[in-house]
Amino acid sequence: MTLVCAALVATTVEEMEKDMARAKSLGADLVEIRLDFLHHLQPDIDLPRLISNRHLPVLVTFRPNWEGGQYQGDDSTRFSVLRSAIELGAEYVDIELKAAEKFISTIVDTRPDNFKLIVSSHNYEFTPSCDELSELVVRIQSVGADIVKIATKAVDICDVTRMFQVMVHCHAPVIGLAMSERGLMSSVLSPKFGGYLTFGKLDAEKESTPGQPTIAELLDIYNIRKIGADTKVFGLIANPVKQSKSAILHNKSFKAVGFNGVYVPFLIDDVPKFLDTYLSPDFLGFSCSLPHKVTALHCCDIVDPIALSIGAVSTLIRRPNDGKLVGYNMDYIGAISAIEDGIKGSSAKGDAISPLAGRLIVVAGAGGAAKAVAYGAKEKGARVVVANRTYERAVRLANSIGGQALRLSDLATFHPEEGMILANATALGMYPNVDGTPIPKEALRFYNLVFDAVYAPRATRLLREAQESGVSIVSGVEMFIRQAFSQFQHFTGINAPESFMRETVMKYT
Repeated sequence: MTLVCAALVATTVEEMEKDMARAKSLGADLVEIRLDFLHHLQPDIDLPRLISNRHLPVLVTFRPNWEGGQYQGDDSTRFSVLRSAIELGAEYVDIELKAAEKFISTIVDTRPDNFKLIVSSHNYEFTPSCDELSELVVRIQSVGADIVKIATKAVDICDVTRMFQVMVHCHAPVIGLAMSERGLMSSVLSPKFGGYLTFGKLDAEKESTPGQPTIAELLDIYNIRKIGADTKVFGLIANPVKQSKSAILHNKSFKAVGFNGVYVPFLIDDVPKFLDTYLSPDFLGFSCSLPHKVTALHCCDIVDPIALSIGAVSTLIRRPNDGKLVGYNMDYIGAISAIEDGIKGSSAKGDAISPLAGRLIVVAGAGGAAKAVAYGAKEKGARVVVANRTYERAVRLANSIGGQALRLSDLATFHPEEGMILANATALGMYPNVDGTPIPKEALRFYNLVFDAVYAPRATRLLREAQESGVSIVSGVEMFIRQAFSQFQHFTGINAPESFMRETVMKYT
Protein backbone atom coordinates (compact mmCIF):
# COMPACT_ATOMS: atom_id res chain seq x y z
CA MET A 1 0.00 0.00 0.00
CA THR A 2 1.29 3.46 -0.90
CA LEU A 3 1.81 5.51 2.24
CA VAL A 4 0.38 9.02 2.55
CA CYS A 5 2.94 11.42 3.97
CA ALA A 6 2.04 14.87 5.29
CA ALA A 7 4.77 17.40 4.54
CA LEU A 8 5.21 19.69 7.56
CA VAL A 9 6.70 23.10 6.79
CA ALA A 10 5.93 25.06 9.95
CA THR A 11 8.47 27.66 11.03
CA THR A 12 8.30 26.92 14.79
CA VAL A 13 8.48 23.71 16.79
CA GLU A 14 5.15 24.51 18.45
CA GLU A 15 3.44 24.82 15.07
CA MET A 16 5.17 21.66 13.87
CA GLU A 17 3.82 19.70 16.85
CA LYS A 18 0.29 20.96 16.20
CA ASP A 19 0.60 20.10 12.51
CA MET A 20 1.80 16.62 13.37
CA ALA A 21 -1.28 16.02 15.52
CA ARG A 22 -3.47 17.40 12.75
CA ALA A 23 -1.85 15.15 10.17
CA LYS A 24 -2.76 12.14 12.30
CA SER A 25 -6.36 13.32 12.67
CA LEU A 26 -6.62 13.71 8.89
CA GLY A 27 -5.47 10.12 8.33
CA ALA A 28 -1.84 10.49 7.18
CA ASP A 29 0.44 7.47 7.62
CA LEU A 30 3.57 9.46 8.43
CA VAL A 31 4.88 13.01 8.46
CA GLU A 32 7.88 14.64 6.84
CA ILE A 33 9.55 17.03 9.28
CA ARG A 34 11.22 19.71 7.18
CA LEU A 35 13.86 20.95 9.59
CA ASP A 36 15.09 23.47 7.05
CA PHE A 37 11.82 25.42 7.38
CA LEU A 38 12.22 25.88 11.16
CA HIS A 39 13.43 29.29 12.22
CA HIS A 40 16.13 29.33 14.94
CA LEU A 41 16.49 25.54 15.03
CA GLN A 42 18.11 24.25 18.22
CA PRO A 43 18.85 20.62 17.31
CA ASP A 44 19.71 19.40 20.82
CA ILE A 45 16.37 20.68 22.14
CA ASP A 46 14.00 20.69 19.17
CA LEU A 47 14.86 17.35 17.59
CA PRO A 48 14.22 15.20 20.72
CA ARG A 49 11.01 17.15 21.31
CA LEU A 50 9.70 16.50 17.82
CA ILE A 51 10.76 12.87 17.49
CA SER A 52 10.14 11.65 21.03
CA ASN A 53 6.63 13.14 21.09
CA ARG A 54 5.73 12.10 17.55
CA HIS A 55 2.16 11.07 16.81
CA LEU A 56 3.15 9.23 13.63
CA PRO A 57 6.27 7.73 12.05
CA VAL A 58 8.58 10.50 10.89
CA LEU A 59 10.65 11.23 7.83
CA VAL A 60 13.30 13.82 8.70
CA THR A 61 14.50 16.10 5.90
CA PHE A 62 17.03 18.91 6.24
CA ARG A 63 17.11 20.17 2.65
CA PRO A 64 19.98 22.50 1.64
CA ASN A 65 19.36 25.51 -0.59
CA TRP A 66 21.41 23.95 -3.41
CA GLU A 67 18.71 21.25 -3.65
CA GLY A 68 15.73 23.59 -3.37
CA GLY A 69 15.54 23.72 0.44
CA GLN A 70 15.93 26.47 3.03
CA TYR A 71 19.13 25.39 4.85
CA GLN A 72 22.16 27.54 4.06
CA GLY A 73 24.75 26.07 6.42
CA ASP A 74 27.50 23.49 5.97
CA ASP A 75 27.03 19.76 5.43
CA SER A 76 28.92 18.67 8.54
CA THR A 77 26.38 20.40 10.80
CA ARG A 78 23.50 19.06 8.70
CA PHE A 79 24.87 15.51 8.77
CA SER A 80 25.21 15.70 12.55
CA VAL A 81 21.55 16.69 12.92
CA LEU A 82 20.40 13.88 10.61
CA ARG A 83 22.50 11.33 12.52
CA SER A 84 20.88 12.53 15.74
CA ALA A 85 17.47 12.00 14.15
CA ILE A 86 18.42 8.38 13.39
CA GLU A 87 19.68 7.84 16.93
CA LEU A 88 16.43 9.27 18.33
CA GLY A 89 14.43 6.72 16.39
CA ALA A 90 13.31 8.48 13.21
CA GLU A 91 11.93 5.87 10.85
CA TYR A 92 13.20 7.64 7.71
CA VAL A 93 15.81 10.21 6.78
CA ASP A 94 16.07 11.88 3.36
CA ILE A 95 19.51 12.69 1.99
CA GLU A 96 20.26 14.18 -1.42
CA LEU A 97 22.11 12.06 -3.99
CA LYS A 98 24.87 14.68 -4.28
CA ALA A 99 25.68 14.27 -0.56
CA ALA A 100 24.57 10.67 -0.05
CA GLU A 101 27.89 8.83 -0.37
CA LYS A 102 29.59 11.11 2.15
CA PHE A 103 26.67 10.96 4.59
CA ILE A 104 26.26 7.20 4.36
CA SER A 105 29.92 6.72 5.22
CA THR A 106 29.20 8.38 8.59
CA ILE A 107 26.33 6.04 9.54
CA VAL A 108 27.64 2.66 8.42
CA ASP A 109 27.91 1.32 11.97
CA THR A 110 24.85 3.11 13.41
CA ARG A 111 22.08 2.22 10.97
CA PRO A 112 19.19 0.61 12.92
CA ASP A 113 17.33 -2.37 11.46
CA ASN A 114 13.98 -0.56 11.42
CA PHE A 115 15.40 2.54 9.74
CA LYS A 116 15.17 3.34 6.01
CA LEU A 117 17.31 5.83 4.14
CA ILE A 118 15.71 7.75 1.29
CA VAL A 119 18.19 9.04 -1.27
CA SER A 120 16.64 11.78 -3.35
CA SER A 121 17.24 13.76 -6.52
CA HIS A 122 15.33 16.91 -7.44
CA ASN A 123 15.11 18.63 -10.81
CA TYR A 124 13.21 21.92 -10.59
CA GLU A 125 13.53 22.75 -14.29
CA PHE A 126 12.26 19.77 -16.30
CA THR A 127 11.67 16.01 -16.40
CA PRO A 128 14.53 14.10 -18.07
CA SER A 129 14.07 11.29 -20.59
CA CYS A 130 13.17 7.75 -19.51
CA ASP A 131 16.75 6.62 -20.13
CA GLU A 132 18.14 9.44 -18.01
CA LEU A 133 15.65 8.74 -15.21
CA SER A 134 16.53 5.03 -15.31
CA GLU A 135 20.23 5.87 -15.05
CA LEU A 136 19.42 8.10 -12.10
CA VAL A 137 17.65 5.23 -10.36
CA VAL A 138 20.73 3.04 -10.80
CA ARG A 139 22.98 5.76 -9.37
CA ILE A 140 20.73 6.24 -6.34
CA GLN A 141 20.57 2.50 -5.67
CA SER A 142 24.34 2.13 -6.02
CA VAL A 143 25.09 4.52 -3.15
CA GLY A 144 23.09 2.37 -0.72
CA ALA A 145 19.56 3.80 -0.74
CA ASP A 146 16.78 1.81 0.88
CA ILE A 147 14.23 3.91 -1.02
CA VAL A 148 14.73 5.79 -4.29
CA LYS A 149 13.16 9.24 -4.56
CA ILE A 150 13.07 11.27 -7.78
CA ALA A 151 11.22 14.57 -8.06
CA THR A 152 11.18 16.53 -11.30
CA LYS A 153 9.25 19.46 -12.72
CA ALA A 154 6.38 18.66 -15.08
CA VAL A 155 6.65 21.39 -17.71
CA ASP A 156 3.92 19.58 -19.64
CA ILE A 157 1.46 16.99 -18.37
CA CYS A 158 2.95 14.45 -20.79
CA ASP A 159 6.18 14.55 -18.76
CA VAL A 160 4.44 12.55 -16.05
CA THR A 161 4.23 9.44 -18.19
CA ARG A 162 8.04 9.14 -18.11
CA MET A 163 7.95 9.15 -14.32
CA PHE A 164 5.27 6.45 -14.34
CA GLN A 165 7.33 4.26 -16.68
CA VAL A 166 10.37 4.48 -14.42
CA MET A 167 8.30 3.74 -11.30
CA VAL A 168 6.71 0.64 -12.83
CA HIS A 169 10.08 -0.80 -13.86
CA CYS A 170 12.02 0.10 -10.72
CA HIS A 171 12.97 -2.98 -8.65
CA ALA A 172 13.55 -0.97 -5.47
CA PRO A 173 10.98 0.92 -3.39
CA VAL A 174 10.48 4.18 -5.27
CA ILE A 175 8.95 7.61 -4.75
CA GLY A 176 8.34 9.33 -8.07
CA LEU A 177 6.87 12.82 -8.27
CA ALA A 178 6.41 15.33 -11.07
CA MET A 179 6.08 18.74 -9.45
CA SER A 180 3.75 21.59 -10.57
CA GLU A 181 0.01 21.67 -11.21
CA ARG A 182 0.60 19.82 -14.49
CA GLY A 183 2.13 16.98 -12.50
CA LEU A 184 -0.70 16.53 -10.01
CA MET A 185 -1.58 13.06 -11.22
CA SER A 186 1.88 11.78 -10.24
CA SER A 187 0.82 12.29 -6.61
CA VAL A 188 -2.73 10.99 -7.02
CA LEU A 189 -1.89 7.94 -9.15
CA SER A 190 1.23 6.92 -7.23
CA PRO A 191 -0.47 3.74 -5.88
CA LYS A 192 -1.43 2.66 -9.40
CA PHE A 193 2.19 2.75 -10.54
CA GLY A 194 3.78 1.25 -7.44
CA GLY A 195 4.90 4.34 -5.50
CA TYR A 196 6.21 3.71 -1.99
CA LEU A 197 4.65 6.91 -0.69
CA THR A 198 3.09 10.12 -1.90
CA PHE A 199 3.13 13.56 -0.30
CA GLY A 200 0.29 15.87 0.66
CA LYS A 201 0.13 19.25 2.34
CA LEU A 202 -2.03 20.10 5.35
CA ASP A 203 -3.41 23.33 3.91
CA ALA A 204 -3.46 25.08 0.56
CA GLU A 205 -0.86 27.61 1.69
CA LYS A 206 1.49 25.10 3.38
CA GLU A 207 3.21 23.30 0.55
CA SER A 208 6.76 22.02 0.38
CA THR A 209 6.51 21.26 -3.36
CA PRO A 210 4.64 23.11 -6.14
CA GLY A 211 1.35 21.49 -7.18
CA GLN A 212 1.07 19.29 -4.09
CA PRO A 213 -2.48 18.13 -3.21
CA THR A 214 -3.74 18.34 0.36
CA ILE A 215 -4.00 15.30 2.61
CA ALA A 216 -7.78 15.78 2.68
CA GLU A 217 -7.92 15.78 -1.13
CA LEU A 218 -5.84 12.62 -1.41
CA LEU A 219 -7.91 10.72 1.13
CA ASP A 220 -11.41 12.18 0.84
CA ILE A 221 -11.67 13.23 -2.80
CA TYR A 222 -9.32 10.93 -4.70
CA ASN A 223 -9.90 7.96 -2.37
CA ILE A 224 -6.22 7.12 -2.66
CA ARG A 225 -6.53 4.12 -0.33
CA LYS A 226 -8.66 2.41 -2.99
CA ILE A 227 -6.39 3.14 -5.97
CA GLY A 228 -4.48 0.14 -7.31
CA ALA A 229 -2.99 -1.24 -10.50
CA ASP A 230 -6.46 -2.09 -11.88
CA THR A 231 -8.04 1.30 -11.15
CA LYS A 232 -9.43 3.00 -14.25
CA VAL A 233 -8.47 6.64 -14.80
CA PHE A 234 -10.80 9.43 -15.91
CA GLY A 235 -10.28 13.15 -15.88
CA LEU A 236 -10.97 16.69 -16.95
CA ILE A 237 -9.20 18.07 -20.03
CA ALA A 238 -9.14 21.84 -19.49
CA ASN A 239 -7.06 24.95 -18.88
CA PRO A 240 -7.56 26.21 -16.20
CA VAL A 241 -8.77 23.32 -14.02
CA LYS A 242 -8.59 24.69 -10.47
CA GLN A 243 -12.15 25.99 -10.55
CA SER A 244 -13.67 22.63 -11.52
CA LYS A 245 -15.73 20.53 -9.12
CA SER A 246 -15.76 17.53 -11.47
CA ALA A 247 -13.16 15.58 -9.48
CA ILE A 248 -15.21 15.94 -6.30
CA LEU A 249 -18.44 14.94 -8.03
CA HIS A 250 -17.18 11.94 -9.99
CA ASN A 251 -14.86 10.53 -7.32
CA LYS A 252 -17.51 10.66 -4.64
CA SER A 253 -20.01 9.12 -7.06
CA PHE A 254 -17.56 6.34 -7.99
CA LYS A 255 -17.17 5.59 -4.30
CA ALA A 256 -20.93 5.66 -3.72
CA VAL A 257 -21.57 2.93 -6.32
CA GLY A 258 -18.40 0.93 -5.62
CA PHE A 259 -16.78 1.61 -8.99
CA ASN A 260 -12.98 1.16 -9.17
CA GLY A 261 -12.10 4.43 -10.84
CA VAL A 262 -10.44 7.77 -10.11
CA TYR A 263 -11.09 11.14 -11.73
CA VAL A 264 -8.22 13.64 -11.96
CA PRO A 265 -8.08 17.24 -13.26
CA PHE A 266 -5.63 17.38 -16.19
CA LEU A 267 -4.14 20.82 -16.86
CA ILE A 268 -3.49 20.49 -20.59
CA ASP A 269 -1.87 22.79 -23.11
CA ASP A 270 -1.76 20.43 -26.11
CA VAL A 271 -4.75 18.08 -26.40
CA PRO A 272 -3.53 15.94 -29.35
CA LYS A 273 -0.19 15.39 -27.61
CA PHE A 274 -1.92 14.40 -24.36
CA LEU A 275 -4.26 11.92 -26.04
CA ASP A 276 -1.41 10.44 -28.09
CA THR A 277 0.68 10.01 -24.94
CA TYR A 278 -1.90 8.48 -22.62
CA LEU A 279 -3.05 5.67 -24.89
CA SER A 280 -3.25 3.05 -22.15
CA PRO A 281 -6.66 1.37 -21.91
CA ASP A 282 -6.58 2.31 -18.21
CA PHE A 283 -7.15 5.95 -19.25
CA LEU A 284 -10.76 5.31 -20.19
CA GLY A 285 -12.58 8.61 -20.42
CA PHE A 286 -12.34 12.38 -20.23
CA SER A 287 -14.55 15.40 -19.73
CA CYS A 288 -13.61 18.30 -22.02
CA SER A 289 -13.94 21.91 -20.95
CA LEU A 290 -12.62 25.33 -21.94
CA PRO A 291 -10.77 25.89 -24.20
CA HIS A 292 -10.44 22.38 -25.65
CA LYS A 293 -13.94 21.27 -26.69
CA VAL A 294 -13.44 22.00 -30.40
CA THR A 295 -9.84 20.77 -30.62
CA ALA A 296 -10.74 17.52 -28.88
CA LEU A 297 -13.36 16.75 -31.53
CA HIS A 298 -10.64 16.56 -34.19
CA CYS A 299 -8.71 14.05 -32.06
CA CYS A 300 -11.56 11.52 -32.06
CA ASP A 301 -11.66 8.37 -34.18
CA ILE A 302 -15.46 8.43 -34.03
CA VAL A 303 -17.74 11.40 -33.30
CA ASP A 304 -21.38 11.09 -32.28
CA PRO A 305 -23.59 12.71 -34.96
CA ILE A 306 -24.97 15.32 -32.55
CA ALA A 307 -21.46 16.31 -31.41
CA LEU A 308 -20.43 16.49 -35.07
CA SER A 309 -23.35 18.82 -35.82
CA ILE A 310 -22.47 21.00 -32.85
CA GLY A 311 -18.79 21.02 -33.75
CA ALA A 312 -17.55 20.35 -30.22
CA VAL A 313 -17.27 17.49 -27.74
CA SER A 314 -17.63 17.50 -23.97
CA THR A 315 -16.92 13.81 -23.36
CA LEU A 316 -14.34 11.38 -24.72
CA ILE A 317 -14.55 7.62 -24.21
CA ARG A 318 -11.81 5.18 -25.14
CA ARG A 319 -13.50 1.98 -26.29
CA PRO A 320 -12.04 -0.99 -24.37
CA ASN A 321 -12.32 -3.43 -27.29
CA ASP A 322 -10.29 -1.48 -29.87
CA GLY A 323 -8.93 1.63 -28.12
CA LYS A 324 -10.74 4.02 -30.46
CA LEU A 325 -11.62 7.42 -29.04
CA VAL A 326 -15.31 8.31 -29.30
CA GLY A 327 -16.54 11.89 -28.82
CA TYR A 328 -19.92 12.97 -27.46
CA ASN A 329 -21.53 16.26 -26.50
CA MET A 330 -23.46 16.24 -23.23
CA ASP A 331 -23.45 20.01 -22.80
CA TYR A 332 -26.44 20.72 -25.01
CA ILE A 333 -28.58 18.24 -23.04
CA GLY A 334 -27.63 19.79 -19.71
CA ALA A 335 -27.90 23.41 -20.82
CA ILE A 336 -31.12 23.21 -22.82
CA SER A 337 -33.03 21.13 -20.28
CA ALA A 338 -31.96 23.57 -17.53
CA ILE A 339 -33.09 26.58 -19.59
CA GLU A 340 -36.38 24.90 -20.46
CA ASP A 341 -37.10 24.19 -16.80
CA GLY A 342 -36.18 27.78 -15.97
CA ILE A 343 -38.70 29.07 -18.51
CA LYS A 344 -41.40 26.77 -17.19
CA GLY A 345 -40.71 28.00 -13.69
CA SER A 346 -40.84 31.69 -14.60
CA SER A 347 -43.63 31.74 -17.17
CA ALA A 348 -47.31 30.82 -17.33
CA LYS A 349 -46.93 29.69 -20.94
CA GLY A 350 -48.81 26.50 -21.71
CA ASP A 351 -47.37 23.15 -22.67
CA ALA A 352 -45.61 23.69 -26.00
CA ILE A 353 -43.35 21.15 -27.68
CA SER A 354 -40.60 23.13 -26.00
CA PRO A 355 -40.88 26.37 -24.04
CA LEU A 356 -37.96 27.56 -26.17
CA ALA A 357 -39.93 27.25 -29.42
CA GLY A 358 -40.30 30.65 -31.06
CA ARG A 359 -38.30 32.45 -28.34
CA LEU A 360 -35.31 34.67 -29.06
CA ILE A 361 -32.19 33.46 -27.26
CA VAL A 362 -28.95 35.43 -27.22
CA VAL A 363 -25.90 33.19 -26.81
CA ALA A 364 -22.78 34.99 -25.57
CA GLY A 365 -19.66 33.24 -26.82
CA ALA A 366 -18.64 31.19 -29.84
CA GLY A 367 -16.62 28.33 -28.35
CA GLY A 368 -17.57 24.74 -27.60
CA ALA A 369 -20.14 25.51 -24.91
CA ALA A 370 -21.74 28.25 -27.03
CA LYS A 371 -22.00 25.88 -29.98
CA ALA A 372 -23.80 23.33 -27.81
CA VAL A 373 -26.30 25.90 -26.48
CA ALA A 374 -26.89 27.43 -29.92
CA TYR A 375 -27.39 24.03 -31.55
CA GLY A 376 -29.70 22.81 -28.79
CA ALA A 377 -31.78 25.99 -28.84
CA LYS A 378 -32.13 25.83 -32.63
CA GLU A 379 -33.23 22.19 -32.43
CA LYS A 380 -35.93 23.24 -29.95
CA GLY A 381 -37.28 25.87 -32.36
CA ALA A 382 -35.71 28.99 -30.87
CA ARG A 383 -34.39 31.92 -32.86
CA VAL A 384 -30.71 32.28 -32.06
CA VAL A 385 -28.45 35.33 -31.87
CA VAL A 386 -24.72 34.77 -31.28
CA ALA A 387 -22.65 37.55 -29.68
CA ASN A 388 -18.89 37.28 -29.39
CA ARG A 389 -15.88 39.54 -28.86
CA THR A 390 -14.40 38.25 -32.11
CA TYR A 391 -17.18 39.08 -34.57
CA GLU A 392 -15.94 36.68 -37.26
CA ARG A 393 -16.37 33.73 -34.91
CA ALA A 394 -19.87 34.87 -34.05
CA VAL A 395 -20.68 35.01 -37.78
CA ARG A 396 -19.39 31.47 -38.37
CA LEU A 397 -21.44 30.02 -35.53
CA ALA A 398 -24.55 32.02 -36.41
CA ASN A 399 -24.34 30.93 -40.05
CA SER A 400 -24.01 27.28 -39.05
CA ILE A 401 -27.37 27.34 -37.24
CA GLY A 402 -29.19 29.95 -39.32
CA GLY A 403 -28.94 32.68 -36.70
CA GLN A 404 -27.83 36.29 -36.37
CA ALA A 405 -24.38 37.50 -35.33
CA LEU A 406 -23.45 40.43 -33.06
CA ARG A 407 -20.40 41.81 -31.37
CA LEU A 408 -20.44 41.25 -27.62
CA SER A 409 -20.37 45.02 -27.08
CA ASP A 410 -23.64 45.29 -29.06
CA LEU A 411 -25.53 43.63 -26.19
CA ALA A 412 -25.55 46.92 -24.29
CA THR A 413 -28.24 48.24 -26.66
CA PHE A 414 -29.63 45.11 -28.35
CA HIS A 415 -33.38 45.06 -27.65
CA PRO A 416 -35.43 43.93 -30.68
CA GLU A 417 -38.27 42.52 -28.57
CA GLU A 418 -39.46 41.73 -25.07
CA GLY A 419 -39.04 38.35 -23.33
CA MET A 420 -35.57 37.48 -24.60
CA ILE A 421 -33.35 34.81 -23.05
CA LEU A 422 -29.63 35.33 -22.42
CA ALA A 423 -27.21 32.39 -22.21
CA ASN A 424 -23.65 33.15 -21.21
CA ALA A 425 -21.30 30.52 -22.64
CA THR A 426 -18.09 32.52 -22.24
CA ALA A 427 -15.55 32.18 -19.44
CA LEU A 428 -16.45 35.65 -18.14
CA GLY A 429 -17.23 35.37 -14.44
CA MET A 430 -15.40 32.06 -14.01
CA TYR A 431 -12.68 31.61 -11.42
CA PRO A 432 -10.26 33.35 -11.21
CA ASN A 433 -11.83 36.23 -13.21
CA VAL A 434 -14.94 36.35 -11.05
CA ASP A 435 -15.67 40.02 -11.80
CA GLY A 436 -16.22 39.39 -15.50
CA THR A 437 -19.63 39.64 -17.18
CA PRO A 438 -20.66 39.62 -20.85
CA ILE A 439 -23.26 42.38 -20.58
CA PRO A 440 -23.79 45.65 -18.67
CA LYS A 441 -26.22 45.39 -15.76
CA GLU A 442 -28.54 48.04 -17.19
CA ALA A 443 -29.10 45.91 -20.33
CA LEU A 444 -30.32 42.91 -18.34
CA ARG A 445 -33.79 44.44 -18.06
CA PHE A 446 -34.33 43.46 -21.69
CA TYR A 447 -34.42 39.77 -20.73
CA ASN A 448 -36.93 37.50 -19.03
CA LEU A 449 -34.41 34.81 -18.13
CA VAL A 450 -30.61 34.67 -17.81
CA PHE A 451 -28.61 31.42 -17.89
CA ASP A 452 -24.90 31.28 -17.05
CA ALA A 453 -22.90 28.19 -18.03
CA VAL A 454 -20.25 29.18 -15.46
CA TYR A 455 -20.84 27.26 -12.22
CA ALA A 456 -17.74 28.14 -10.19
CA PRO A 457 -18.63 30.38 -8.49
CA ARG A 458 -22.29 29.36 -8.37
CA ALA A 459 -23.51 32.94 -7.95
CA THR A 460 -21.65 34.70 -10.76
CA ARG A 461 -21.67 38.44 -11.17
CA LEU A 462 -24.00 38.04 -14.16
CA LEU A 463 -26.54 36.05 -12.16
CA ARG A 464 -26.36 38.39 -9.17
CA GLU A 465 -26.97 41.43 -11.33
CA ALA A 466 -29.78 39.70 -13.23
CA GLN A 467 -31.49 38.81 -9.99
CA GLU A 468 -31.08 42.37 -8.73
CA SER A 469 -32.74 43.51 -11.97
CA GLY A 470 -35.75 41.31 -11.34
CA VAL A 471 -34.83 38.74 -14.02
CA SER A 472 -35.26 34.98 -13.52
CA ILE A 473 -31.96 33.10 -13.44
CA VAL A 474 -30.67 29.59 -14.11
CA SER A 475 -27.29 28.65 -12.64
CA GLY A 476 -24.62 26.78 -14.56
CA VAL A 477 -24.73 24.27 -11.72
CA GLU A 478 -27.86 22.82 -13.35
CA MET A 479 -26.07 22.31 -16.66
CA PHE A 480 -23.07 20.83 -14.84
CA ILE A 481 -25.18 18.33 -12.91
CA ARG A 482 -27.27 17.21 -15.86
CA GLN A 483 -24.38 16.64 -18.24
CA ALA A 484 -22.52 14.84 -15.45
CA PHE A 485 -25.33 12.27 -15.20
CA SER A 486 -24.75 11.28 -18.83
CA GLN A 487 -20.98 11.35 -18.46
CA PHE A 488 -21.07 9.09 -15.43
CA GLN A 489 -23.08 6.48 -17.31
CA HIS A 490 -20.68 6.61 -20.27
CA PHE A 491 -17.69 6.35 -17.93
CA THR A 492 -18.93 3.45 -15.82
CA GLY A 493 -21.73 1.69 -17.67
CA ILE A 494 -23.78 2.22 -14.49
CA ASN A 495 -26.86 4.40 -14.09
CA ALA A 496 -25.88 7.65 -12.41
CA PRO A 497 -26.87 8.00 -8.72
CA GLU A 498 -28.68 11.23 -9.55
CA SER A 499 -29.91 12.21 -6.09
CA PHE A 500 -26.48 11.60 -4.58
CA MET A 501 -24.74 13.54 -7.35
CA ARG A 502 -27.10 16.49 -6.99
CA GLU A 503 -26.56 16.59 -3.22
CA THR A 504 -22.79 16.44 -3.73
CA VAL A 505 -22.74 19.32 -6.20
CA MET A 506 -24.93 21.49 -3.97
CA LYS A 507 -22.65 20.81 -1.03
CA TYR A 508 -19.41 21.67 -2.80
CA THR A 509 -20.39 24.57 -5.11
